[in-house]
Amino acid sequence: MSERATLEIIAPTVEEAVSQGLNELGLPPEAVEVEVLDSGARGLFGLGGRQVRVRLTVKGDQPPVEAESRREPAGPETLEPPTETDELLRLSEQTVADLLNRMKIQARLETRYGEADEEGQQAVLVDIRGNDLGVLIGRRAEILNALQYIVNLMVSKQLERWVQIVIDVEGYRTRRDRQLRQMARRMAEQAVRTGRRQVLEPMAASERRIIHLELRDHPQVITQSIGEEPARKVTIVPK
Repeated sequence: MSERATLEIIAPTVEEAVSQGLNELGLPPEAVEVEVLDSGARGLFGLGGRQVRVRLTVKGDQPPVEAESRREPAGPETLEPPTETDELLRLSEQTVADLLNRMKIQARLETRYGEADEEGQQAVLVDIRGNDLGVLIGRRAEILNALQYIVNLMVSKQLERWVQIVIDVEGYRTRRDRQLRQMARRMAEQAVRTGRRQVLEPMAASERRIIHLELRDHPQVITQSIGEEPARKVTIVPK
């Protein structure tokens, strides 16, 4: 495999680049290290933009470096160990910790279950805490979403079933969630007041879902998704 120790992929998004690279190498996600060389840039009016460039490096036979990430201390000089009785929480945290260690990023991890959805399913929430972690978010959270995608693949493969793991950095998704819900309500009011549909900016599927859920019980508007990825948008339509 020395001839293919590394592979660089250029694609529209980090997720597409990683997926394409794994397919070309014929390897599972846990067998490679991912480095985002260029997070890309959008050109003027969508023209002439720069695509994402990602390097996949095949892991060697060296033993893995002990992860430096840990849980948030429960008190001074007291570390709270991962819950040994819950394999999903433990594995999710350790996978994120290993990836961060390989990226040489020191951080603390807070891992817990989120609220149950309508079907009673709970996602695992892993919040990364530390200093100067903006590099893990990227433009429009592209790097954060790619990290989340890789962790979901790795943990799901090890457990041999699909799991949902949400990765956050310093509460970024929580703040973004709050902003989206406030915007949804504000735009719904505007749609009702003007009698005209309101078209929101392009969003990732996870963010569009927040808008739909926030307004699903609104008595005066309905929501729809229009367009094609990655420019798919939510429209808020008066009833």
